[in-house]
Amino acid sequence: MTAPVAQEELPILEAVINIRNRLTALKRDRAEFIKPSEVNALYQAVVKQVTKLNDVRDDNTTYNNRVDTTLADVFSLLSLSYLTLGRTKECPAVYSQLASMRQIITHMEESGVYNESDLASFHRRLEELRSIVQHDAESGKHPEAMTKLLERQLNECDAIVRSLQDSLSEISVELIPVHERLVTIRRKLVALAVKEGSHKAELKPLAEELRKIDSKRVDGKFLGPGGFVPGSQALCSSLLEECFDILQQIKAQEDSKNVASSLKPIHDRLNQLRTELENFILTHRWSLRETELYNYSLSLQEIDKMRIDGKFVNADGSRPPGQYVLLYLLRRCYGLIYQLLSSSEPVSEELMPIANKLSTIKKCLNEVNKYGGPFTPRDLYPYQIALHQIDSMRKDGKFVGHDGSIPEGQGIIMAHLNECHELLEMLKESMDDDEGNQYEDEDEELDVESDTTN
Repeated sequence: MTAPVAQEELPILEAVINIRNRLTALKRDRAEFIKPSEVNALYQAVVKQVTKLNDVRDDNTTYNNRVDTTLADVFSLLSLSYLTLGRTKECPAVYSQLASMRQIITHMEESGVYNESDLASFHRRLEELRSIVQHDAESGKHPEAMTKLLERQLNECDAIVRSLQDSLSEISVELIPVHERLVTIRRKLVALAVKEGSHKAELKPLAEELRKIDSKRVDGKFLGPGGFVPGSQALCSSLLEECFDILQQIKAQEDSKNVASSLKPIHDRLNQLRTELENFILTHRWSLRETELYNYSLSLQEIDKMRIDGKFVNADGSRPPGQYVLLYLLRRCYGLIYQLLSSSEPVSEELMPIANKLSTIKKCLNEVNKYGGPFTPRDLYPYQIALHQIDSMRKDGKFVGHDGSIPEGQGIIMAHLNECHELLEMLKESMDDDEGNQYEDEDEELDVESDTTN
């Protein structure tokens, strides 16, 4: 439960709510691109309120009132706005990625289902994000209050990951293969529990493998070479029992999809969120504005808060079947959001259509080059036209935004553009001299056409 807001914090709360409303309005406006100047102004306004808040608060006291929850919303929206602008290598962009990572690793800690490779990817990403924060702290690009906030969040995430690594280090060498395999089997079982239809053919080999692993135990213990009993028995045995439990639930309630009617609305909502996020994974370069992920995160957090002691419960406090399915969907959605945030490119949404067009041209030219000639000038003419159109969009060598600003991503787009020109030149050189002369004539025709249109 949140604490009441102190009198001296009320003006700060009012200002922060106003900032959140303005950020939400920016997020909803798809008619125009998000302007860097507007985001910067709101960012400076937030920093000003955080400075005021620090002045009225005690550094040694932990606070959790409406000011804190509203600030979390504001930082999340700001962070997603920075990603939308392509400013992925700046402190504010780190905030939403850390929040998403923390949700995933907290669930991993709760479930106990993870392996070394899972943790290694999080550890690498934390190091990358930490280098961004340290660079901004040393250069003074962002206020100290912002970098300190992110350093604290980095340390908290790092502590959870290290705790998970320590838990794995307790597993004896002899049982590591067993643990790794059980983690994989459990994930496959839970994924099957979510799918439509019957899964008898897919369940059979998993059930046989579980029985094979179970047969290696003697008096309930896994044995090492020479018959000795290695440590970490409880971890592997509980994971094995959990796999059998999920297997039995899938078999017993396959017709009802292993979800009680009371949990059906939550299941349907999570399934909808998962479908939409999976579609974003396929089309995010063309259709995703990172600020849209805020609503998805909010919906998932609301569902997550419905759990009591880690379980979804009925009105009478009982725990209906279907827990594994809902938790799988919830964690899958968290994972998809993290994947989308981590793969966000340092290119502004305003330049993303150009980046996508160049990416398509480059793929086509590579395919043409791969399968070889002979080429005619007419074969390469459409690519020449497309690149000429993109080149003509530059002013003084830069792609300029609608408001006259220089959007993020100039370097990446220029690299793609130059690469496309180089590929086109390679293909032109592969033609014989006669075809090359004909191509030069068509270049002249193209220049004449562009002069007349200009």
